[in-house]
Amino acid sequence: MEEKVMRTNQSNPFGEIEVAPEVLEVIAGIAANEVDGVYAMQGKFTKKMKIAFGKPNHKKGVHLTSDEDGLKVDIYCYFKFGVNVPDVAQAIQKKVREQIFHMTDITLAEVNIHIADIVPEKTSYQELFDIDREEDEKE
Repeated sequence: MEEKVMRTNQSNPFGEIEVAPEVLEVIAGIAANEVDGVYAMQGKFTKKMKIAFGKPNHKKGVHLTSDEDGLKVDIYCYFKFGVNVPDVAQAIQKKVREQIFHMTDITLAEVNIHIADIVPEKTSYQELFDIDREEDEKE
């Protein structure tokens, strides 16, 4: 099976630079999570358990696709209650696009934000696990 890689836009006299899609997902996940107003990234229950036990998965809630239009990133996250949803979503789009370009010299065609839920201030992580479990049962 052939491994997918992304090539940077820079020409390099020393050889090629290839970036694994998982690396781009990690960069996008960290960038999105740093935006004020994001409560957490959406992920499966087992991924959240890894976080609870100290093994963060920074690419959760991030899906990367490539087609004739270019490289697209879909971000799935929970927002904090009371935030301006369009402003936070645009801030995520801007931060993800900037960080991917800054760190890899790869330009994204799209950064799509999917808000899974708005989380009230006093919601515990256990309640988020329950939300994910309900979503898994619907699929």
